[in-house]
Amino acid sequence: MSAPTTEIPGYTVGTWTIDAVHSDVTFTVRHLGVSKVRGRFGEFGGEIVTAQNIADSTVTATIQAHSVDTNNEQRDGHVTSADFLDVEQFPTLTFHTKGIRVDGEDFAIDGELTLHGVTKPVTLAAELGGFGPGMTEGSTVVGVSATTEISRAEFAVGASIPTAVVSDKIKIELNIEAGLQA
Repeated sequence: MSAPTTEIPGYTVGTWTIDAVHSDVTFTVRHLGVSKVRGRFGEFGGEIVTAQNIADSTVTATIQAHSVDTNNEQRDGHVTSADFLDVEQFPTLTFHTKGIRVDGEDFAIDGELTLHGVTKPVTLAAELGGFGPGMTEGSTVVGVSATTEISRAEFAVGASIPTAVVSDKIKIELNIEAGLQA
């Protein structure tokens, strides 16, 4: 099922570059089963290509694993170590779309996430924020928010860390603004 572009106000066909300054990539994981620890990645980029038919659109993104920030330097060191992300061996996380579907008033972005050297299918529940004018004259931006949940075990992240210490489930949230390329 696909949505014709005429149903989306301001829909613009084109290639968009993710604006990391006005975007964020965050995650939440339970610690000791009682609290949530939040973190973010500070270095990422990618491209959105909006096609005439939104179902034919694509997204590619790359996150620099070393840029993790949990607001605690010691924890960041542990997360980037071989115990979890192993950034020396796996410096990036990548996402590539396999398809986009209408999901009620929102969208489902099906794709493949590569994390810790393992590639698995994931679906992002996405909300289109809209299309509009950018900060510079003649520029256009698009906003998209998306969430998903992944399993540490499926990506072999922190295999030696018991789930009683750090939960298996990791919630990921993306708030993306991208600018239309000239």
